[in-house]
Amino acid sequence: MSTSSPLLSRRTFGRMAAGVAGAAGTGALGACSARGGTPSADTPLRIMAINHVWSQAIRRRKQEFEELIGRPVSMTLLTADQLTSSYNVKLNASGTDVDVMMVRALQDQLIFAHNNWLTDLTDRVESDAHFAWQDFQKAPREASVTGRQVLSVPVVTERPVLYYRKDLVENLGGPPRTLDALLDAAGELAARKKGFFGYVGRGQRNGAVSQWSSFLYSHGGDFVVRGKSGIGSAEALAAYEYYGKLLARTGPPGATNMSLEQAMPIFAQGKAAFYIDADAIYSNFLDPKISTVRERVGFAPFPAGPAGAVPHNIPSWSLGISTFSELRDDAWQFIRWAAGPEMSTTLQSEGIPGARTSVWSDPKTLAAFPADLAEAMRLNAARGRGYDRPRVLQVGRARDIVGRPLVAGILGQSVPPVARDADAEFADFLVRDNRHKES
Repeated sequence: MSTSSPLLSRRTFGRMAAGVAGAAGTGALGACSARGGTPSADTPLRIMAINHVWSQAIRRRKQEFEELIGRPVSMTLLTADQLTSSYNVKLNASGTDVDVMMVRALQDQLIFAHNNWLTDLTDRVESDAHFAWQDFQKAPREASVTGRQVLSVPVVTERPVLYYRKDLVENLGGPPRTLDALLDAAGELAARKKGFFGYVGRGQRNGAVSQWSSFLYSHGGDFVVRGKSGIGSAEALAAYEYYGKLLARTGPPGATNMSLEQAMPIFAQGKAAFYIDADAIYSNFLDPKISTVRERVGFAPFPAGPAGAVPHNIPSWSLGISTFSELRDDAWQFIRWAAGPEMSTTLQSEGIPGARTSVWSDPKTLAAFPADLAEAMRLNAARGRGYDRPRVLQVGRARDIVGRPLVAGILGQSVPPVARDADAEFADFLVRDNRHKES
């Protein structure tokens, strides 16, 4: 397994950098001039990132980039809440002390674009043959665009995967391939009075929406249809009722209070037969310190619904450049190094799921994952949509509205009247938010 990315010579890297900067125009130089001069060579390139396995791996290798670019690099790793708070403080003040920004394209990008905090990268990504923008998976690539501008580059992707107990499905013909089969198998295996559940999953009103999205798409629905609310459609209603039934009949008590942190341990401790959640958390079930099912866990693609198997395939984390950066050319060189084909191959070979099509078709990079997981990830990526929540400015508020019928279904309430109310509320929200049209 490689521990470092293949290095270009500094001379070659410099020639390529100059060519790309020229093709992209004078953005960074213009910014520097407007602020009274070019930063000195010892001014660090400042990167703010989530504390994540991807950013930890990059930080271990940052000396490689410093040698290539001839500039020190300062990399700050924070929690998601700390990162959001820091961006709000620094960028609201037009601070120049952030150059490269690690962002959630589906949670942050619309509001950051609205505030003009992200640099347009379109010319850079499209004119750089080595970077190969078209090599990025279609769904994450499209999620990187706001208002016809590429505002971020995906570096970590995520899909839902069906985690299941191999020892329990042997007599059922293997893992369920359809949502109907999942419901039947979960019902058959549930022994709730004995504390064993057929299915466990997120049920918390806001947090469950991203995982429910794949059930919605696989029933033929969507959050927004032709610019208007889609959560009152017959397809959305069927998805709400299905998910509610799955957890109400076969899931643990208190499911409406469960986010990832509460649901995952139930499966890890051998108390559920099936669990659908992000493939990025798979290693938890292979860790003997956390999991009692490491020898019995299997991985399968998202099951097909009435509209087929349509999971999400999202850029969970991406890289952008602050509009206020005085080192935008160097910031771009960092992105093309950290998200380039060589580094993407290296990191995926270490089990960090990337965004490039080429690494998903490379047997050497897929060997880092269990074979059935790699195949499930590959299929889900090919079938997936690039968003798992409404693409609006006020994402949190939208998720609260969309999640209300979901909770009603889990509680065993009648879903149609709740869905009608939520649909009307979401329709009004979209008129006021008016940013879904920019995505």
